[in-house]
Amino acid sequence: MPTTGYRSQGVAAAVALVNAVTVTGDDGDEALRALLREHGFAWREFTPEEAGLYRDWARTLRPFFEAAELADAVALLNELLLRIPMNPHLSVHDGHGLHLHYAPPSAGLLARFRASTLMWLAALVCEHGLGRTGVCAAQGCARVYADTSRAGRRRFCSESCANRTNVAAFRARRRM
Repeated sequence: MPTTGYRSQGVAAAVALVNAVTVTGDDGDEALRALLREHGFAWREFTPEEAGLYRDWARTLRPFFEAAELADAVALLNELLLRIPMNPHLSVHDGHGLHLHYAPPSAGLLARFRASTLMWLAALVCEHGLGRTGVCAAQGCARVYADTSRAGRRRFCSESCANRTNVAAFRARRRM
């Protein structure tokens, strides 16, 4: 498991969940299970009520990515850190080596997902401030991102949004 927050599966999972629920609408039960598997979270069948709680978590996290001020992001994360049950402990399982779990050992998948995404977002803010997260700068795109590049200068959710914006700017300059 990576030790830097911005490279963590927890951050990538938070981004994917927020985008699936708040932007693309690809948040059906099966899509949520696929998202969990893709980001390294053990998954199981869950009830429609539990799926709704994942959707609620995505809507809870979105303001973090929209925060323009560090103080706003910190206030949201601190409120969530007080609200979400945590019990950090060391764990070794399934060939992953020694690593931290943030939820209590008896916690279900949703609690583990919330605790992991929250802790990795908190670590990201501690390491890099808000410079590595945000809402895509492409016109008409509302997807969020977390920058995993070395330079940390990302402003777009994807290469396609960056390319589309750069091509539009190039064409606008040529028309002048």
